[in-house]
Amino acid sequence: MTSKSFEFNASNLEVWQKAAVKSAPGGDVNALNWKTPDGIVVKPLYTAEDTVNLPYANTLPGFEPFLRGPQATMYAVRPWTIRQYAGFSTAEESNAFYRKALAAGGQGVSVAFDLATHRGYDSDHPRVTGDVGKAGVAIDSVEDMKILFDQIPLDKVSVSMTMNGAVLPVLAGYVVAAEEQGVSQDKLSGTIQNDILKEFMVRNTYIYPPEPSMKIIGDIIEYTAKNMPKFNSISISGYHMQEAGANQALEMAFTLADGKEYVKTAMAKGMDVDEFAGRLSFFWAVGMNFYLEIAKMRAARLLWCRIMKGFDAKNPKSLMLRTHSQTSGWSLTEQDPYNNVVRTTIEAMAAVFGGTQSLHTNSFDEAIALPTEFSSRIARNTQLIIQEETHITNVIDPWAGSYMMESLTQEMADKAWAIIEEVEAMGGMTKAVGSGWAKLKIEAAAAEKQARIDSGKDVIVGVNKYKLAKEDPIETLSIDNVRVRDGQIERLAKIRASRDSAKVQAALDALTASAESGQGNLLDLSIQAVRLRATVGEISDALEKAFGRHRADTQKVTGVYAAAYDDGDNVGDTMEYWNQLKADIAAFADAQGRRPRVMISKLGQDGHDRGAKVVATAFADLGFDVDMGPLFQTPEECARQAVENDVHAVGVSTLAAGHKTLVPAIIAELKKQGADDIIVFVGGVIPRQDYDMLYEAGVKGIYGPGTPIPVSAKDVLEQIKKALA
Repeated sequence: MTSKSFEFNASNLEVWQKAAVKSAPGGDVNALNWKTPDGIVVKPLYTAEDTVNLPYANTLPGFEPFLRGPQATMYAVRPWTIRQYAGFSTAEESNAFYRKALAAGGQGVSVAFDLATHRGYDSDHPRVTGDVGKAGVAIDSVEDMKILFDQIPLDKVSVSMTMNGAVLPVLAGYVVAAEEQGVSQDKLSGTIQNDILKEFMVRNTYIYPPEPSMKIIGDIIEYTAKNMPKFNSISISGYHMQEAGANQALEMAFTLADGKEYVKTAMAKGMDVDEFAGRLSFFWAVGMNFYLEIAKMRAARLLWCRIMKGFDAKNPKSLMLRTHSQTSGWSLTEQDPYNNVVRTTIEAMAAVFGGTQSLHTNSFDEAIALPTEFSSRIARNTQLIIQEETHITNVIDPWAGSYMMESLTQEMADKAWAIIEEVEAMGGMTKAVGSGWAKLKIEAAAAEKQARIDSGKDVIVGVNKYKLAKEDPIETLSIDNVRVRDGQIERLAKIRASRDSAKVQAALDALTASAESGQGNLLDLSIQAVRLRATVGEISDALEKAFGRHRADTQKVTGVYAAAYDDGDNVGDTMEYWNQLKADIAAFADAQGRRPRVMISKLGQDGHDRGAKVVATAFADLGFDVDMGPLFQTPEECARQAVENDVHAVGVSTLAAGHKTLVPAIIAELKKQGADDIIVFVGGVIPRQDYDMLYEAGVKGIYGPGTPIPVSAKDVLEQIKKALA
């Protein structure tokens, strides 16, 4: 028996279409098309016709427009750098982790700072009681930095630091720690994130308003170009945009538009573009949309080359987009968590096929808590296995020439370029961010995605399909926040007692004066202050005197979540559940004379508000009255707003492990204000071993990752009814 063999031509394509019709749903070949979240239609079959008019399909790696990779030989000569993004508890514990990781095959250090440090507070500040040492390492001074990098040779090991708000004192601390290790600035290699525009859109670890924040970025680019030629002065990050809900086209477009804005800022300081552009780098999220992630990374290099040509860049290094990548944290599930090993492997493969220069792979337990040493080893070994066992590295851009991939790369480029042009029409990314437009675009995409999962349209294995009857507990890492904070406070007291206070104050005054006048370089002045043992909080306060502290407007999208239920294309009984819940809420309003009113809040310094915004949108679409608390509230401020707004319930969204301190505090504060009839519920990243403690503290509902929002909404409604009975 032999099979038919067809050489491609128009006539034979018709034969294929007739054969496909027989098996296609409803006899419609178009039913096999997949429409991506970006609005791109992906066909089930691509042919040579799809690549006929593509201008860059036959280019080479290492040459303009760098679609196939920034280096000519890519991984065939040098594989990507394996990084392990980590930081927790104290500088001592983080240092021990880094040294073990480097000994086990890690090739660079990637530092995660705690939220107190991100927001420019010293560990003894009253606003950060629940945040010190959680979700990152606590850094208050250069003494902490010296411990963090103890026995790590900073002239040989590249260091990546995810820092934006308190970027000046943190980068200054790294420079001074290296100096006191005997390493001069010109030998330092690595990257500081220093990408403030995306903070205003998604991650929210900003300190100052946009305009002075851009001044800080310009000063850092200027200083590092002159003094730290091997160091990347900025990592323009799309990662947090995708984690906050952006699809791949939005992530790419907004990130490149941010990059364009930073180039303008540096050039406005009188710098030639080729003086600094070669040290700009990027940072992508890599999620479960396998084909789109590969196409995104290829298309981004194409577009960045186009953008830099527009600035008249001449040096090839100025034209090439170099990137770090990280597998998705949002795609990880609490349910059946060992599935996350598979998810991370698939995402790592997409990053490699896309041509990343360095990569961090998330650990399988990060949907629940900070990674353990055991889970981190699996994550690191995932990369080592791809590098050492698969021979993937032997071929440069193996997807080149694929009818589908070349076509999809061009479609992704076109889609993103249209968004970039829309941003430019607004006056650039600073204006698009300042207006709130960019943030709302991402939040709408997040709400739509969550609704697709909750309604069963998008499958998440182990969450809304193929669920385990019983979940086995896994070991998680817990940080003793009180112990860490007490240790940091003790070290701060020693530093302040042993330094020359008059010299420190003079250095801080010089920073304030420079910020007010616009004269001088703020990184240079920060380094001088850090040498004298000025702290992260003191430097941040000195700048705040001139710049002020940014307060974001609280907005939410409406109607987007409900649209996924109202389009008539639902799975199983989700539509019936949704409609019944809306009817129950309407009945409550009739009986009580008002709708159930909830306040969604973020406590402490955790600015990751995707979950809070999506829940607020969904609850509002169901018929709740929803108030949004501002970011960075203390329990006292949150309780006061809840009482003033006469809410039935307060929902606390938590992703940074502060719930053990902050949630009991708000319950106590509500009681103190005579409002213990207001119920408290909690959602987000909460290890199951913390549930009993939270229930004992008085929490009425806990909704971990993967909980469908309608299910949590129904439970909240029932708890409100009980409280009123």
